[in-house]
Amino acid sequence: MGSALPLGDPAPRDGLLPASAAVGAVERDFGVYLHVPFCRVRCGYCDFNTYTATELRGASQQDYADQAISEVEAAGRILDASGVPARAAATVFFGGGTPTLLPAEHLVRMLDAVRSTWGLAAGAEVTTEANPDSVDAAYLARLAEAGFTRVSFGMQSAVPRVLATLERTHDPEKVPLVVQWARDAGLDVSLDLIYGTPGESLADWRASLEQAIGLAPTHISAYSLIVEEGTKLARQIKRGELVPIDEDQQAEFYELADELLAEAGYGWYEVSNWAADDAHRSRHNLAYWRSQDWWGVGPGAHSHVGGVRWWNVKHPSAYADRIQAGDSPAAGRETLDDATREVERVLLLTRIREGIPIVSLTAQGRHEIAGLIADELIDAKAALSGSVELTRRGRLLADAVVRRLLTD
Repeated sequence: MGSALPLGDPAPRDGLLPASAAVGAVERDFGVYLHVPFCRVRCGYCDFNTYTATELRGASQQDYADQAISEVEAAGRILDASGVPARAAATVFFGGGTPTLLPAEHLVRMLDAVRSTWGLAAGAEVTTEANPDSVDAAYLARLAEAGFTRVSFGMQSAVPRVLATLERTHDPEKVPLVVQWARDAGLDVSLDLIYGTPGESLADWRASLEQAIGLAPTHISAYSLIVEEGTKLARQIKRGELVPIDEDQQAEFYELADELLAEAGYGWYEVSNWAADDAHRSRHNLAYWRSQDWWGVGPGAHSHVGGVRWWNVKHPSAYADRIQAGDSPAAGRETLDDATREVERVLLLTRIREGIPIVSLTAQGRHEIAGLIADELIDAKAALSGSVELTRRGRLLADAVVRRLLTD
């Protein structure tokens, strides 16, 4: 049911933000994330804050949309009372869990609350995640009619044996159908893939990539499987029932993905994300990497405004109690100091294609550039033009690059 919440200072019951959150806000984009914490079954690898029907302990999926709408409306009041200037939402993202377990009208009502509270910017990107077995053509058409622009399907793999290990319940043969339904509705399509599942071969991974590419989505994400402590998958590995993929194999999987996606015309723009063109990058995800502002709605959701970060109580029943009482659902928060914000700036910007301006690094960081070029971790031509851009090898070793750029 998700990893533990981070440590931080207690959040005030009224949710008001310090004055520092408003500084420079007009220069930052504003987005909204709506967490829908419900899943039909729990996948063995999942560490997200999600709950099956038997884990809700009195919370109700049927009531959830009203609770989320209450938080959206309260968020508008809190930002206004905190002196943060009103900005239309540039992006809205429904994640989970499986948002599409809720009726389409519930998601529409939640989007309408965002629209009435802040407005949607011209050309706003509005995305929902979905499992291939959780939607039909009419459902997707209703979302498009209401203003959704994108759907991100959790394809994960095209190989039934791999899906079984992940405990994914959808039929891989349904993926082409739901992609076509989304396309018919006028929605852009992103496909999420996972590589490095125990027992997955390079040939399996190639098959998944080739099927995903053949469906011609506008966006593809490919994430390395992370074995999180406390998950069923971690216990299976500990008992010797499954053998994890080692780092060298993971690197081979990544290199194959980048090679096949590039050949098909997809350009990487973040270490784990590729788009058919710049217009189809996930602007919501880029807002995270660029440290823009967003309000996270729902149990366990995280928010960030002007260097102030906070997170909501985790369980849907605790969240519902806070909302019903008229209190902020925030469990804790932190105000980032300048040093922490600088570390995060380097860490996050280095992962996206445009990278980070060399002139913005410390003297020691700039001193590392020649060595990073020599080690084939950053692109020499980009460096000569003034920015750090990771090579394919650099993307595999991105954390090491960041450590060198931050060397004192």
